[in-house]
Amino acid sequence: VQLVESGGGLVQSGGSLRLSCAASGTIFNIWNMGWYRQAPGKQRDLVASITRGGTTIYTDSVKGRFTISRDNAKNTVYLQMNSLKPEDTAVYYCNVDVAYWGQGTQVTVFS
Repeated sequence: VQLVESGGGLVQSGGSLRLSCAASGTIFNIWNMGWYRQAPGKQRDLVASITRGGTTIYTDSVKGRFTISRDNAKNTVYLQMNSLKPEDTAVYYCNVDVAYWGQGTQVTVFS
């Protein structure tokens, strides 16, 4: 299974970015897809997750600003990030069904 992430970058505070993660390989009926992030010197934490049925979970700090969605036909998960803040700066990792991780994409928000 391979996870290919895209969409990270450098953005000014208040701006938006959209992350994408496409899963390929021998994988069927993915149940849970999610995004984690890891800032320098900190642990990797859950940002948001979504089940195959559409149930979502968000960490408190991103509620109302980030939206997770998925396209089951494409095995792809998205993270729309609005009203970005400098504290959102981190490497963002895609996760599928706990076991599989993407390579990470850098998001940097400057004030």
